[in-house]
Amino acid sequence: MSARIEAFFDPDTFTYSYVVSDPQTRQCAVIDSVLDYDAASGRTSHQAADRIIDYIRTHELQVQWLLETHVHADHLSAAHYLKLHLGGRLAIGERITEVQRTFAELFNAGADFATDGRQFDQLFRDGERFQIGNLDAQALHTPGHTPACLTYLIGDAAFVGDTLFMPDYGTARCDFPGGDARTLYRSIQKLFALPDSTRVFLCHDYKAPGRETFFHETSIGAERVHNVHIHAGITEEEFVTMRTARDATLGLPALILPSVQINMRGGELPPAESNGTRYLKIPLDRL
Repeated sequence: MSARIEAFFDPDTFTYSYVVSDPQTRQCAVIDSVLDYDAASGRTSHQAADRIIDYIRTHELQVQWLLETHVHADHLSAAHYLKLHLGGRLAIGERITEVQRTFAELFNAGADFATDGRQFDQLFRDGERFQIGNLDAQALHTPGHTPACLTYLIGDAAFVGDTLFMPDYGTARCDFPGGDARTLYRSIQKLFALPDSTRVFLCHDYKAPGRETFFHETSIGAERVHNVHIHAGITEEEFVTMRTARDATLGLPALILPSVQINMRGGELPPAESNGTRYLKIPLDRL
């Protein structure tokens, strides 16, 4: 049974979201949705999410899952908004609790913020299998970029989050709290053990220098042979040395502070304070 896969590109954050549906049952999953956020004004809006809602309703699909590959640092998740409008079970990897504990301390989230993952309906274990209608799916633990990164294997398609980019762009950074280049190398070897024909769907494309077109799909075979950071023959030590040096030159993503505060809550905004307004925090001199 082949899944129908529809990609949605958000040009402001270079993010690809996906609707993966079973043509037979019309059950679907939404992967890595985007909540629009204007950093200058602090305003949120729903243009990107509403495009997904319109697609799902037009095609008469039923949302079974809202899947997050990890706690993103470069865009806000619309999973909570989509759940309110479409239903479905919100899921992420079971190691989300590590990420929540780390960032609850950074943002002084307070005793009311639970760090046991309860904001999500399902915390997937490594290798755990599930269904999207009649489609077989599996959650693969692929940490390194963050401790809680997952790849969703749905039929012959792997949704890898930020673990891999297009072969000409390379791999995810590993310098966020809990990230680790050696762990990322081993996670990618796990992906490289999949068949060459496995389709790889990316969460982002930033266009490598000289390339004019955005892409969202490649293959395990192409990654194994052509990835500029980790193609066949690159040793673990070589990768760790390269990734560590490269990460030292990178600035923080523009939306990391708002993104993490929202995404560790499953896309739900922080609770309103006594004046009815919701607030995000900016930790000074910590990052």
